[in-house]
Amino acid sequence: MSRAFLSAAALTLAIFGPQAASAQDAKQTIMPEDPDALAFQQAVGYSDAVVAGDLVILSGVVAGPADGDEGMEPGFARAFDRIASTLERAGVGWDDVVEIQTFHTELPAQIETFAEVKNRYVKAPFPAWTAIGITALYEPSALVEIKVTAYRGGR
Repeated sequence: MSRAFLSAAALTLAIFGPQAASAQDAKQTIMPEDPDALAFQQAVGYSDAVVAGDLVILSGVVAGPADGDEGMEPGFARAFDRIASTLERAGVGWDDVVEIQTFHTELPAQIETFAEVKNRYVKAPFPAWTAIGITALYEPSALVEIKVTAYRGGR
C-alpha cells in the first residue's frame, strides 16, 4: 500500500471514527417488560424499538383476534395499546409519530374498522401513513402488522 493511501485512511478514521462510535453509543434498544415476550424476542433476535438519535423506530406489532373477540376492533385496539406502551417506554407518545406503515392480510375488508381505531390514538397533524395489502404475516392468526416511527425532537 502506498504511503498516501495509508495517510488518507488514517485521516479519515481520525475525522469520522469518533462520529461513528458516537452514533453507535447513541443507539438504545427498548425490550418488552413481559418475561415471555422478552424470551421470544431474544430467541428470534429483535427489540420492541430502537432509539437512534432523535428517531424511535418500532418493530411491527401484529393485530389479530383473541378468544371471545367479536369483530376486528378489539384486536386492533390491543395492538395500538401495545404501541402506546412501547412509545411511552421510549420517552415519546402518539403526537411524536411521524410515520405509520400497516400491512393488511385483507386490506379492503379491514381498512374502515382499522382507520376508526387508529383515529382514536392518532390526531392531527397526522403522520404519513402507508397501508399495504399482503398475503400472510409471521403470526398465522394476525390480520394486520403495524410499524411506527416517532421523532423525539432533541429530547
